[in-house]
Amino acid sequence: MLEDGTVFEGRAFGAAQSSAGEVVFTTGMVGYPEALTDPSYRGQILVFTYPSIGNYGVPARPDATKAAAGAFAEGALLPRPFESGRIHASGVVCAAYSDDYSHYSATRSLGAWLQEQGVAGITGIDTRALTKRIRVHGALLGRIETGRRPAPPFADPNLRNLVAEVSTRTVRRHGQGTPIVLIDCGHKGNQVRMLVDRGAEVRVVPWDDAIELGARDYAGVVLSNGPGDPVQAAATIATVKRLLRRRIPILGICLGHQILALAAGASTYKMKFGHRAHNQPCVESRSGRCYQTSQNHGFAVDGDTLPDGWRSWFVNANDGTNEGLRHTRLPVRSVQFHPEAAPGPGGTEWILDEFLAEARR
Repeated sequence: MLEDGTVFEGRAFGAAQSSAGEVVFTTGMVGYPEALTDPSYRGQILVFTYPSIGNYGVPARPDATKAAAGAFAEGALLPRPFESGRIHASGVVCAAYSDDYSHYSATRSLGAWLQEQGVAGITGIDTRALTKRIRVHGALLGRIETGRRPAPPFADPNLRNLVAEVSTRTVRRHGQGTPIVLIDCGHKGNQVRMLVDRGAEVRVVPWDDAIELGARDYAGVVLSNGPGDPVQAAATIATVKRLLRRRIPILGICLGHQILALAAGASTYKMKFGHRAHNQPCVESRSGRCYQTSQNHGFAVDGDTLPDGWRSWFVNANDGTNEGLRHTRLPVRSVQFHPEAAPGPGGTEWILDEFLAEARR
């Protein structure tokens, strides 16, 4: 049920319970384990536009309780394809769910995984009609109502500080090499994996950790992705403002891009329905080359509000929205998309290489 009164009836799977959130859609053909464990989907009911979901099951996963308690603090990385230790989406919507799965790595069905995690799902509805409604009217609040269980009220998750809900509460270290601080606003596990693979020691710190007040024992800072409205992450914005004065190499990713823009003095805004896909084309301003990128965001940077000293780096080829920025003098840059998530065998990983090269100078 949508907040405008529209109702789609289907069959429940996963946890037999009701849920509420902001209804958004993704056009990715594959990758539901990655998407559902992405903290950026916190508070959202995720609609998969690809018609068949669940046919390759779900791999063995780390225990969510141990992950949340920091059991991976001493260097162990979350296994692929998981981006975190738990499902963050409030609900799952698909046209056709397959409980029968076949894949060498699968140990359970998607429905069984949702049930274990307490996440409701609904299948057998017209997801094309639902997606078209969101595209016309914008992202809508909604809820999945199951049986006679009481339905939660409609509630906008973007009014909460979702970053504080998903960020780590302890400092964790991974890898060896160039010391990099990753400010965890809801980071994806592959960011840590790829930095470690490139010879970095990654120190993951909470979103409100005042790292800039201590001695500088790191070469660069990564501002991670995360959920919700970037203005809610006021403590992170304040930290980045002070880091900019210290001329430290910084790379912002997704929400981190928006936080960097706010710290620089630019503005952000809520998009009509956001970008959530593996095929968003972005044009790089220096070369004019277009890259296919993976994205998951409902807010964007207003490129017209960038102050002096800042330049637009990438622009979305579909709608002209800002997809990246760079400082003209400082070793600071950010992208709205995910350089650690390639739609194909490769993509924009060079952005991580460029950042690390700056950090090692």
